[in-house]
Amino acid sequence: MNVATVGPVRVVGTGLLGTSVGLGLATRGVDVLLHDPSRTAVALARDVGAGRPASADDPEPALVVVAAPPDVTADVVRAELAAHPRAVVTDVASVKGYVLAELRASGADLTRYVGSHPMAGRERSGPAAAVPDLFLGRPWVIADSGVSRPDALLAVRSLAVDLGAVPVPMDADAHDAAVAAVSHVPQVAASLVASRLRDVDDAALGLAGQGLRDVTRLAASDPALWTSILAANAAAVRDVLVGLRGDLDAVIRALDGAAAATGPEDVEVGALSTIAQTIADGNAGVARVPGKHGGARREYVVVTVLVPDAPGELARLLTDVGDAGVNLEDLHLEHAAGRPVGMAAIAVLPGAVAHLEAELTLRGWRLVS
Repeated sequence: MNVATVGPVRVVGTGLLGTSVGLGLATRGVDVLLHDPSRTAVALARDVGAGRPASADDPEPALVVVAAPPDVTADVVRAELAAHPRAVVTDVASVKGYVLAELRASGADLTRYVGSHPMAGRERSGPAAAVPDLFLGRPWVIADSGVSRPDALLAVRSLAVDLGAVPVPMDADAHDAAVAAVSHVPQVAASLVASRLRDVDDAALGLAGQGLRDVTRLAASDPALWTSILAANAAAVRDVLVGLRGDLDAVIRALDGAAAATGPEDVEVGALSTIAQTIADGNAGVARVPGKHGGARREYVVVTVLVPDAPGELARLLTDVGDAGVNLEDLHLEHAAGRPVGMAAIAVLPGAVAHLEAELTLRGWRLVS
C-alpha cells in the first residue's frame, strides 16, 4: 500500500485517537512506536495492532503524533520536540490556540511543530474502541504555527491523507471558534438536556422516542476529557453559550406570557412569534449543515418500514432496497415501544419514493404512512 508518511512514527498517548492513528498507519505498513504513561494502555494498543511499544533502542522517529488531553498537550509536545530534535511533531488535541500559546511562551521550536485536529471520534474511548478507518472522509484541520517549515506542514498533511482524511488548513484561533460552535457547545447542550432526565419518572422516560435519543447521544461522553477540552477552549465556548442563553431567555419570556394567558387571544403580543421564529431559525441552521459527503444539503423523502426485531431482517431490507435499484441516502432505526419490531426510516431522493414503496410492498414489507 503506497503511503507518503515516513516512519518510524511515534504515537504518544494510546487512547481512542492515538491508537486509531497507530492502527491506520500500521495497517498501511508504517512502523509505529507507541508510548503512554499507562503501560496497560500501551499493551492493549499493541494487542489491537496499533504498533509496538517504544524503547530506548528504537531509531529516531521522523514524525511524532501527540494524542494527549488538551491541558497537558503543550507539555508533551514540548518534551517530544526536545527529545527528538530531527522529528516533526504534531498533536491531535481538539483545541489549538491554547496549545500554541503555551508552546510560544515556553520558547519551543515551532518550526518543527504543526497543530492538527482530526474531526472524528466515538462515544466510546480508550484503545479498545480504536478503528483504523476512524478518520476516513473526515476533515483534518492543519494549523500552521506561524513559523512551521514547509516540510513539517507536508508531513502532517501526508499523515492526514494517508489515514483517509481531508486536510483543511486553518488558523488556530479560527479553529477554536469553529469547534466551539459545531462541537463543544453541542456537547454542553446535550449534557444539560440529559441531566434533566435524572429526576424524570420512569413512566415518563418510557414515552421517549428517537428525538430524545438524537438530542442526548453526545451526553454519554467522557467527563474528564470534556472538562479538559472545555477549559482549554473556555473563551470561545463561553461566547457561543452567552448567545444561546440570550435566545433561551427570550423563549422563556415568551412561554411565561403564554402560560399566564387564558387563551390564545390573550397571549402577550410577540410571544407566539418569538416561539415560531426560534423554531424557524433552527430550520435555517439545520439547512446550512453540509449534506452527504460534505456537499450541499439535499432534500430527501423518508420511507418508513416495519422491521421485525430478529437476526438478518435489517440486512434483508437493505438488500431489497439495493435490488430495487434505489440508492439509500441515509438510515435511522427506531424501536417501537412494547413491540418486537423496529421502524427503519430510509431516506431517498424524491423521485425514487413511489418505485421503492411499490418494490418493498411486493417483497412483503409493511410500510408506515
